[in-house]
Amino acid sequence: MDELQAARGQIDAIDSQMARLFCQRMDAVRAVAEYKRAHGLEVLDASREDAVVQKNREKLPNAAYAGYYEDFIRHLMGLSRAMQRALLGRDAVAYQGAEGAFSFIALRRLFPHGRALGFATWDEVFDAVEGGDASFGVLPFENSKAGDVSAVLDLCFAHPSLYVSAVYDLPVRQDLVGLPGAGLGQVKLVVSHEQALRQSARFLESLGVKTRAYSNTAEAAKYVAGLQDPAVAAVASADTAALYGLEVLAQGINTSADNATRFIVIGRQRPEQGNRFSLLFTVDHKAGALARVIRLIGEAGYNLESIKSRPMPGVPWEYYFYTELVGDVNDAQSQALLASLDGVCRTVRLLGVYSCSGRGNGQGGAG
Repeated sequence: MDELQAARGQIDAIDSQMARLFCQRMDAVRAVAEYKRAHGLEVLDASREDAVVQKNREKLPNAAYAGYYEDFIRHLMGLSRAMQRALLGRDAVAYQGAEGAFSFIALRRLFPHGRALGFATWDEVFDAVEGGDASFGVLPFENSKAGDVSAVLDLCFAHPSLYVSAVYDLPVRQDLVGLPGAGLGQVKLVVSHEQALRQSARFLESLGVKTRAYSNTAEAAKYVAGLQDPAVAAVASADTAALYGLEVLAQGINTSADNATRFIVIGRQRPEQGNRFSLLFTVDHKAGALARVIRLIGEAGYNLESIKSRPMPGVPWEYYFYTELVGDVNDAQSQALLASLDGVCRTVRLLGVYSCSGRGNGQGGAG
């Protein structure tokens, strides 16, 4: 026990030093933010951040800690970016829906220090980012059960000045939430978005309750909180329940336990780094045109993780295509592929560059 206390005492002393150094570092970040304001520079300088990581790895006395230290440095730089955006007024992140909706939860996971701006429609989220009212937008792109969100993909196609800079897979767990102290036996009516009600239908039928569709899960929870009736509950997430002062009456009531929604982050700045990139392309409406594109991708050695087709706006019976490839868009192989695609596609556009690991990268690192 004496050895444990001694080690903890040493950690406490080091933490005190690190707290002072952290403040000094953030003071320097303020100066950097002011310089960027004066010179109209972007917050994220990817090449500079990579150089900082490499330089700090080389200074590390014990190589056994290199991976942990790199995570520490990258997280610290993420905090620096978050503060710079706040100082520069570039910390606004747009989403569709109300506080507590799954889009809001995804936003908070990706941008814990961001200033959330809620909009009624996905179109307004794109317009807010394109017009500069928000630096980023967070939108649902695909569900593991229901498939892609076609309207959001169409908006990506319709806004060529915007890029996808991150993806985040949010597990969808539906809970039954109600007033504090309410019991399951008291619940007679459950409100929620129709999809959430369908996902939880087996459990709700076992309770013998009536259901009513609501605009979204967050608004349903807000309605229950305002009604103050223990006989009315909502299907929503635990995060949403906490936001509106409700309690979880039953956990994980959705039938499928592996349901997840993939969210994308859109922004005006073209991202530079990632282990995936996505393309939007069109081809001539001729036999074999699409096959030539797929063949080129395969011959170049790329894993085609996804391909989708959507109707071309204003052009009946013609289509545009979305595809996601595994690889670094900046290497010579990828650049050669893009040049080849230029020769066989009517149009080809880089939509996004991002890393896909099933979790967000925090602190607005997408930008």
